[in-house]
Amino acid sequence: MPTETFEFQVEARQLLQLMIHSVYSNKEVFLRELVSNASDALDKLRLEKLRDDSLDADASDLHIEIDIDKEARTLTVRDNGIGMSYEEVGQLIGTIANSGTATFLKELREAQDGAGEAGAEGLIGQFGVGFYSGFMAADEMTLVTRRAGESQGTRWTSRGEATYTLETVADAPQGTSVTLHLKPADPENQLHDYTSPWTIREIVKRYSDFITWPIRMVPEAADGETAPEPETLNSMKALWARSRDEVSDDEYHELYKHISHDWREPLETIRLQAEGTFEYQALLFVPAHAPHDLFTRDFKRGVQLYVKRVFIMDDCEALLPPYLRFVKGVVDAADLSLNVSREILQQDRHIRMMQRRLTKKVLSTVKDFMAKDADRYATFWREFGTVLKEGLLTDTENRDAILAVSSFATTHADDEPTTLPQYLERMPDGQDDIYYITGESRQSIENSPHMEAFRAKGIEVLLLTDAVDEVWVDAVGEYEGKKLRSIAKGEIDLDVKGDEKADEEREKQAEEYAGLLGWMRERLDEDIKEVRLSARLTVSPACVVSDAHDLTPALENMYRAMGQEVPSTKRILELNPGHPLVKGLNRAYEEREDRTELVESAELLHTLAVLAEGGQPKDPARFVKLVADRLERTL
Repeated sequence: MPTETFEFQVEARQLLQLMIHSVYSNKEVFLRELVSNASDALDKLRLEKLRDDSLDADASDLHIEIDIDKEARTLTVRDNGIGMSYEEVGQLIGTIANSGTATFLKELREAQDGAGEAGAEGLIGQFGVGFYSGFMAADEMTLVTRRAGESQGTRWTSRGEATYTLETVADAPQGTSVTLHLKPADPENQLHDYTSPWTIREIVKRYSDFITWPIRMVPEAADGETAPEPETLNSMKALWARSRDEVSDDEYHELYKHISHDWREPLETIRLQAEGTFEYQALLFVPAHAPHDLFTRDFKRGVQLYVKRVFIMDDCEALLPPYLRFVKGVVDAADLSLNVSREILQQDRHIRMMQRRLTKKVLSTVKDFMAKDADRYATFWREFGTVLKEGLLTDTENRDAILAVSSFATTHADDEPTTLPQYLERMPDGQDDIYYITGESRQSIENSPHMEAFRAKGIEVLLLTDAVDEVWVDAVGEYEGKKLRSIAKGEIDLDVKGDEKADEEREKQAEEYAGLLGWMRERLDEDIKEVRLSARLTVSPACVVSDAHDLTPALENMYRAMGQEVPSTKRILELNPGHPLVKGLNRAYEEREDRTELVESAELLHTLAVLAEGGQPKDPARFVKLVADRLERTL
């Protein structure tokens, strides 16, 4: 059959420019695409031989070969797989050539934008799409192919411009070879020298290391020397695809170090294999130490994504939620909805399904730590407990599972954290709430006046010192029907209900201090919303508390640090009626007509309460002056 020349249709030039310049963000992926096509061809031949023993095809040494010719500036990717017939070349390679229509162009753009999932589904896996990425690096491409079982081959040639040619060839070997006549190297435009063996090794190692078939490259021989043996560039060790018995811990650890750039061994290796209508394999690692940039905005999260052992994405954020961003690993899907370049995931049900399964698997692994290995759980919680608690805000589906593996410092023990189930087990009869207090450190909140009554009555309090604790307790609200209640918010009454003597004492104190409370409320109106007697103080004279539904000062500061405008909230001043200072203040209020100095005393008392919980005086200079004046009068 003579050589036939075909013209690209009207939109072909525009379409090829889109393929070359817009679809792929990294030019070197053309080699990944060609190797992936070759691997698919080898898979298909193996399958055909299993189906048809009579197929006249050599499957004894299936492989992919890469040849470099520096003088001619050509790069050839060759396989001895299933190959293509003359008609198939027109259909598969001609996916673009024969479908260069406005409809195809529209579908391609929609797939790229993430809007045309159906269009992307129709494009992915078609030989022509990845094949044409070669024009990113080549001025001209030549394809020679012969289908297994046929005697005649086909040659396709094009410069990717106006025309392409098709002709039959008699001596084509089984399989397919793609020869790229390379453009000059242009490092400024990320166009590397693809005649460099080092460059080819690096690209194959990065994108195609776990391809099932050997990828070989014949090194150049020096003048007068025998050609050296072909060099296999890929390891072919997809550890996630091998059974656990075939892989040593050292091999798993080496893979972890390779993908995480962490020189230490992981805390745990997690294997997962899903079978059925949608198949995928996962090999995840829980690090033993939190990276230093875990809480920075630029932290790269996500696991490596492969499709049929072909590397697609380095940090695939869609496969794990942000609160599991410390997990490293590999996910290899048998089939997945990708965009044309295989670089941007479509948010389809398969992605969501994998994320749910992987998330539950990681959380169940942490639960196993807690039940079976206290030391490993302690290490995990010390390193990643803070970030895991972010999931209590963002992942309502797994909130119970996260709470089940969470532990907290508590007044029950100095160095042993407690879980919420353990807290409930120790709750005395009559206690209806789970009490907690938030603050910057354990020491500061243990010394808080809010703790006095709870310490006196032996009531356990959770000590929450992470920034996220200020937020998740309100979002969760309760656990096992018990309300999570801050001891620094709202009114607290720890007296036994129905205690007539205690009730009478409170009524008597309310009458005795009514005048002072009302007077202080008026004098401190700019700073507080209410003054009342306290049931939570046993040692300190006063404390400030937030109303039950108000933001705490720490939370206000957190929102402001994030750039959100939050109005300042007036708080409540509580007085300890049993403290000598408060008793003396009340006595002076009743006895003196000139209460000028009492105003200063009330102001000092309020500021001391703010300082006691780690706050700052509204006017530090005035506070210092008032204290200095009082000290002077005592001399």
